[in-house]
Amino acid sequence: MVDYHAANQSYQYGPSSAGNGAGGGGSMGDYMAQEDDWDRDLLLDPAWEKQQRKTFTAWCNSHLRKAGTQIENIDEDFRDGLKLMLLLEVISGERLPKPERGKMRVHKINNVNKALDFIASKGVKLVSIGAEEIVDGNAKMTLGMIWTIILRFAIQDISVEETSAKEGLLLWCQRKTAPYKNVNVQNFHISWKDGLAFNALIHRHRPELIEYDKLRKDDPVTNLNNAFEVAEKYLDIPKMLDAEDIVGTLRPDEKAIMTYVSCFYHAFSGAQKAETAANRICKVLAVNQENEHLMEDYERLASDLLEWIRRTIPWLEDRVPQKTIQEMQQKLEDFRDYRRVHKPPKVQEKCQLEINFNTLQTKLRLSNRPAFMPSEGRMVSDINNGWQHLEQAEKGYEEWLLNEIRRLERLDHLAEKFRQKASIHEAWTDGKEAMLKHRDYETATLSDIKALIRKHEAFESDLAAHQDRVEQIAAIAQELNELDYYDSHNVNTRCQKICDQWDALGSLTHSRREALEKTEKQLETIDQLHLEYAKRAAPFNNWMESAMEDLQDMFIVHTIEEIEGLISAHDQFKSTLPDADREREAILAIHKEAQRIAESNHIKLSGSNPYTTVTPQIINSKWEKVQQLVPKRDHALLEEQSKQQSNEHLRRQFSSQANVVGPWIQNKMEEIGHISIEMNGTLEDQLSHLKQYERSIVDYKPNLDLLEQQHQLIQEALIFDNKHTNYTMEHIRVGWEQLLTTIARTINEVENQILTRDAKGISQEQMQEFRASFNHFDKKQTGSMDSDDFRALLISTGYSLGDAEFNRIMSVVDPNHSGLVTFQAFIDFMSRETTDTDTADQVIASFKVLAGDKNFITAEELRRELPPDQAEYCIARMAPYQGPDAVPGALDYKSFSTALYGESDL
Repeated sequence: MVDYHAANQSYQYGPSSAGNGAGGGGSMGDYMAQEDDWDRDLLLDPAWEKQQRKTFTAWCNSHLRKAGTQIENIDEDFRDGLKLMLLLEVISGERLPKPERGKMRVHKINNVNKALDFIASKGVKLVSIGAEEIVDGNAKMTLGMIWTIILRFAIQDISVEETSAKEGLLLWCQRKTAPYKNVNVQNFHISWKDGLAFNALIHRHRPELIEYDKLRKDDPVTNLNNAFEVAEKYLDIPKMLDAEDIVGTLRPDEKAIMTYVSCFYHAFSGAQKAETAANRICKVLAVNQENEHLMEDYERLASDLLEWIRRTIPWLEDRVPQKTIQEMQQKLEDFRDYRRVHKPPKVQEKCQLEINFNTLQTKLRLSNRPAFMPSEGRMVSDINNGWQHLEQAEKGYEEWLLNEIRRLERLDHLAEKFRQKASIHEAWTDGKEAMLKHRDYETATLSDIKALIRKHEAFESDLAAHQDRVEQIAAIAQELNELDYYDSHNVNTRCQKICDQWDALGSLTHSRREALEKTEKQLETIDQLHLEYAKRAAPFNNWMESAMEDLQDMFIVHTIEEIEGLISAHDQFKSTLPDADREREAILAIHKEAQRIAESNHIKLSGSNPYTTVTPQIINSKWEKVQQLVPKRDHALLEEQSKQQSNEHLRRQFSSQANVVGPWIQNKMEEIGHISIEMNGTLEDQLSHLKQYERSIVDYKPNLDLLEQQHQLIQEALIFDNKHTNYTMEHIRVGWEQLLTTIARTINEVENQILTRDAKGISQEQMQEFRASFNHFDKKQTGSMDSDDFRALLISTGYSLGDAEFNRIMSVVDPNHSGLVTFQAFIDFMSRETTDTDTADQVIASFKVLAGDKNFITAEELRRELPPDQAEYCIARMAPYQGPDAVPGALDYKSFSTALYGESDL
């Protein structure tokens, strides 16, 4: 027997709550051994004994009345052991040994011992309580025995959040009364004296029974009586305490209060179970609603992105050329806007969509839900296929635009050249047909005829000199036709007119020559000096006309080498000018000599040289024109040379930047690949490192913007090649987009690993072990393993694998049958079987509690037990219950619960 004084609580005769059950540690017997001993000679506090008598008597009668009996005096009516055994049978639901019916003391002792043995069989050590004291009517021992029974059968099994017995009951009271003003439950004595705590307990569960706001803290008797009367009338809890005794006692009896409060706990235990069930259902539904919201967001974003791709591809595939450079340049500008403005946000949307999809799948796995399958045509693979089609359509579009602009530029140049040469030729042929048709030789003198013949010979020389121009005009027209010039019809019409006129001139020339030669025998020789002048003036005149035409000829070049070639040719032309000037002076000297001879012989010349229309004034005028055109040509060539030098500067400027940015992007891609494989430290450290790495990448964006500006200048200058770099702007853009997508995906993988770790309860050491094992067997260091490497990894961790079991595991970690296992799939598998997650069976059990053990639930019950939005969520999705016990409005919660987890109906 434990020494009473060592227990240090002389007034106690039964177990308190200090260390019993699941929450307190130790057994009921240990508890009783420590605190159930008391000194038989000491008396209970009279006030406490009065409270205990009333409370314990009422408590016993609340159970005995179920057997059709009751007690009046607690220390007298248990003396024969009969009602004591009956009480134990009622509260335990078990049968005790048959009692002895004799009236002798020995019979009574035997019956009480049977009762005490039953109590001991429930793990309770009865210290200092013997059958003789009960039979003798010892009030202290009898009350101690009843308290032991109350503690064991009414209080010990109370459990709230890993605390039990007294602590569990106290925690339950604190939780339920927390929202109420002026209530602060800290114990089972003075915290209840003002009666507000009793009223708060009732109001929390049955608010319609108590007008709590009307209660006053300074009127404890009214408060207590109100709670006792309501509990007795509506909750079937007998009145176990007197308000006056509680108010009149400095410290009410703890055991009496605990006994009475335990009746409230058991009265509301059904509501407690319903609340627990409702909380579980709300948790499951909240997960499902969040996942559905994510699914809806994915579907909407996928639809928007696919619709944008669908609208954009036909625009990129439209290769119908326009008629003018301006229209094609507008198309090129539209394409630049698309690359600079419209596409980058869509690249981000695509990346974010993949991240959202992976996060959603991770959350579904963590909540034991089936994987999300997007609607047909909106899979990630569908988006990737559409994106690939978009980039295929985009590929070559810019090159086509630039080629078209180049072609149209060439066409404009040829068309202008055609018009210029045609105008010169048409100006030369103006009046020639009328001149050739003139029959002036019929009335001319011999000298006139000879003059006409010489003049005609000069004309034929001139005509032959223009043959090249006509052939050039025809060749340009043919090239315009081959290049599909939009105004080819007018070009062909004009060219045909020139050719027809040329043929007519040839025919007329031949006819006139025959006519002149017919009478040539009758004509005298024309002055040889004039003839020599005419013969030398005509080719010199043609040379000057050709020189002027060449000096005014349009040119187009694309490289510095081409313009330097034109400058060299022009320099060669200028080197011939001194010889030409000497020829000019010689021709003019012939003319002066003829005039000198005529004057010296007093010959009166009639008008100009009869053999030519090329006068000295014409020669001097054209020579002056050539002299003026040479510096203009110099200026034009130097301007073009400056432009090509500027273009070369733009090429070198772009290549210098591109040759830095391109390798930088390639290096960053390789570094990310190493980071994703060789991640060290905690996942949070890895995530922080990756985000810092991502910020360093984003901070590099101004270098790309600068490159874009340089590329813009190159395109505006119509520069089509760059021999100084292998990097195009297209390569840089694609590499940058891949770099941003790769770092975002890598960050998302670590975030999903954190989600998995936290949800699965994986320690940092386990996560590091998982990563080390995975990296060891990831032979190719690609971030994923093939099936052979994965099998080797499983065997290294202790799995004994047959083909069937391995195939089952592969179907879990590689549901798409790609043949590869990612690190995320690996840690999901390693932690899945040890995870404590909600199951369909648990949700069904929770709904059954809310339904009052029925196989169905009604909308009214759902609205009463769940928050409004979650209640309506269930009602909208539950099918009507079809069972034989169905009633109108019954809903099938079983099929709904299994559907939440993607299972068939149980």
